[in-house]
Amino acid sequence: MTIFINAQHTEKFKENWESINKVNATPDWFQDAKFGIYTHWGPVSEVFAGADPDKYYGGWHGMLMYQNGKLTKGKKTKPSSNYMHHKKKYGDPKKFGYKHIIEQFKPTAFNAKEWANLFALSGARFAGPVAMHHDNFAMWDSKATRWNSMNYGGIDPSAELKKEIEARGMKFMGSFHHAFTWKFFAPAHAYGGIKSEDYDLYTDSHELDSDIPSDRFYTEWWAKLKEFIDVYQPDLIWFDWWLENMTEESRLQFLAYYYNKGLEWNKEVAICYKESTFTEKTAIKDYERGRPNQPKKAAWLTDTSPGQWFYRPNAKFKTPNELIDILVDIVSKNGAMLLNVPPNPDGSIPEDMATLLKDMGTWLKVNGDAIYGTRPWTIFGEGPTRLPEGGHKVEKIKIAYTNTDIRFTKKSDKEIYAIVLDAPKDEIIIKSLTTQIGLLNSKIKNIQLLGSDEKIKWERNERGLVITVPKKLPTPYAHSFKITLEGYTENDIGGAVDAHVD
Repeated sequence: MTIFINAQHTEKFKENWESINKVNATPDWFQDAKFGIYTHWGPVSEVFAGADPDKYYGGWHGMLMYQNGKLTKGKKTKPSSNYMHHKKKYGDPKKFGYKHIIEQFKPTAFNAKEWANLFALSGARFAGPVAMHHDNFAMWDSKATRWNSMNYGGIDPSAELKKEIEARGMKFMGSFHHAFTWKFFAPAHAYGGIKSEDYDLYTDSHELDSDIPSDRFYTEWWAKLKEFIDVYQPDLIWFDWWLENMTEESRLQFLAYYYNKGLEWNKEVAICYKESTFTEKTAIKDYERGRPNQPKKAAWLTDTSPGQWFYRPNAKFKTPNELIDILVDIVSKNGAMLLNVPPNPDGSIPEDMATLLKDMGTWLKVNGDAIYGTRPWTIFGEGPTRLPEGGHKVEKIKIAYTNTDIRFTKKSDKEIYAIVLDAPKDEIIIKSLTTQIGLLNSKIKNIQLLGSDEKIKWERNERGLVITVPKKLPTPYAHSFKITLEGYTENDIGGAVDAHVD
């Protein structure tokens, strides 16, 4: 049972770092969950229906559609592919601007129950919408902005998803990307055709290189965020970049307000951030399409997508095998995965995406004990396949894990898991558990392959822990061996494995 640590904090959090540093930034529920889902979907999803999927950057269309090659002074530039596509499909952006794309939003196939059922089948433990992307459009029935999914679309996906997600035992989240809106719509002002009455969407008119938002921008940024918190009481708020460029006062205002709301609701809430927006004492660090190459003491998050962030026709997705291997590597290093699902323009989930999620859920049904509720072991793993360096967007590096790549997790000093990241053949040799290295100062009581009733044959010698591969493997992907120990006391050697094996 999770103990609500913040409930012991009798005074309200104040808008200063000394006060906020007292928060429990990584609640147990987050550290136990390991896997969540969010959804990049909105009016922009329709823009590339029927288009070449490889030529355009969907989520940034509201910015790129105004870049006609004449906006950058002193440099000879070409019109963006988004600008060319927009002009061909809709006409001149001065006459058919981003607000007109919003007006065409038709979410006719959105079904919160179907989404939530699929998220639950995937094995996710927290989920929710991209509540507001860079385009300043609220995916809820907002009173803080007229540019919302009820006024344009007739739905409140945040309310419907909250109900269905929580009904299935998952935590509810929302992500916010609207700090970057100030920069996002600067090209629209430079291009022209923006009316002052629409500044509540496009922000106040400003220069391309302006990094100082107006007072109105700050007021409206906060009003939208505060409204979502008050109305939907999310368990987790996730932030995209550029918030680090806003004032310290605005960030502290949010931290104190949201953490105090958690106290009021009597539940632990969590915040995820990028760049230098917050600190690891006050929130959870996120690595977009990336991860550290060594474990971290503080829990962290990777947000990633199986393909592009927003809908693309004929999209190519990562395989379940690739995503499961990434998830296992993340969890072994004290992280969690936030996986993006890009719905079709009408709000239905692409069939390939649904199949991928179900495959992940099937694997987690068998192997979940090695993932959920675990913590990092003495070392995170062994084997030849490693990230050359950790950080932001390292998933661009193509990595194929082998059956000699092994990752470790633990439930307690009596239970550790060794997860083999590809189908083994005759035997598995876990070098880290050799009798020659002092990582395992106890006897092994039993070894079980999760999902299998077959008795596991093994021996431990100077080569390592040698496991005879069972006749039948329960899943086509990674394989989790539960190792029950007797009299074990964990060594703290910093998480690295290179100095000991390989």
